[in-house]
Amino acid sequence: MIEYQNITLIRSRRKTLSIQIKSDGQVIVRAPLRASRKDILRFVDSKEDWIKKCLQEAERQRELHPPVEKLTTEELRELAKKACVLIPERVRYYAPLIGVDYGRITIRNQKTRWGSCSSKGNLNFNCLLMLAPIEVIDSVVVHELCHRKQMNHSKKFYEEVYRVYPEYDRYHKWLRDNGASLLQRM
Repeated sequence: MIEYQNITLIRSRRKTLSIQIKSDGQVIVRAPLRASRKDILRFVDSKEDWIKKCLQEAERQRELHPPVEKLTTEELRELAKKACVLIPERVRYYAPLIGVDYGRITIRNQKTRWGSCSSKGNLNFNCLLMLAPIEVIDSVVVHELCHRKQMNHSKKFYEEVYRVYPEYDRYHKWLRDNGASLLQRM
């Protein structure tokens, strides 16, 4: 039997009952305004096995990926300051190798992106890249500069990336494997 005191009940103008298991193990039940407590408890009991399975998986995920320490505003400022020096250096190094020019370089505190390139050639980079190895930073710089030739992710685009940075896949994989934990520090 599920401990009902660990469940958050949210009533709204919905028509159906639903259950959400959050990554922190919180169980949220959403119910129509007119649903009786008895109907809600019956629904929750009918989903007991599924709830337990989800709670176990949430616990396993928390063990695999423990919460990371958030960066302070001052730490983010310091990362941005370092990025404002290092990243333009890397852009200046790789741009001639790729054979492209570029516009402004902006360093941001982004929650989802590592870099971007506008159609005008302006480059944006995430200050959290400063927490990654230099090879990862270079892979993002090369990726964005290659968009100056191909504003897509076509075969031609990646041919250009690999021509300039043959180990791109290795460092792109590092970012895929470790990037989420870096972004969580924001």
